[in-house]
Amino acid sequence: MRSSTPSFVLLALLTLAPACGRDQPPPPVATSPTAAPVTTGLPDRDPALAHKLVAAGAVLVDVRTPEEFATRHLEGAVNIPVDELKARLVELDKLTGGDANKPIVVYCQSGGRAGRAKGVLVGAGHPQVTNLGGIGDWDRK
Repeated sequence: MRSSTPSFVLLALLTLAPACGRDQPPPPVATSPTAAPVTTGLPDRDPALAHKLVAAGAVLVDVRTPEEFATRHLEGAVNIPVDELKARLVELDKLTGGDANKPIVVYCQSGGRAGRAKGVLVGAGHPQVTNLGGIGDWDRK
C-alpha cells in the first residue's frame, strides 16, 4: 500500500517538528489545586523554625480570610488572603522594608493555602519563605 503523501514531505515534517516548539516553555506539570510548584524557599511545616524566624523579625502572614483572621490569629500576624496576595505584593514589600531576602512565615488553617502563598511569594522573588502549615501548628514548637 502506497501513501498519497510523498515520503520526502513526511521526512521533512518529522525533522522540523521538534524545532517548532524550541522557544515554547514546557507544559505545566499537573498538580493538585492546593499545591504550588515551589522549587526554593525555606523548609516547611517546621514550627521551631517559624518561631525562630518570627523572633528574629520575619514577617508573619496569615493567608486565611478576614473572617477567619478575626476569629483567631497569631500575635503579630498580618492578614493577606491568598487570593489577594498577588495584588497586594506592594504591601508585602513595605512589610519587608523592600528586602526581598527578609524571611516570611505564612500560615492558614491547615497548610494548603499557605503552600499556594509560598509559591506566589517565591515566584515573586522572595526566596526566604516558609509554610508553617496550619494555625494550630504554631503551638507544636
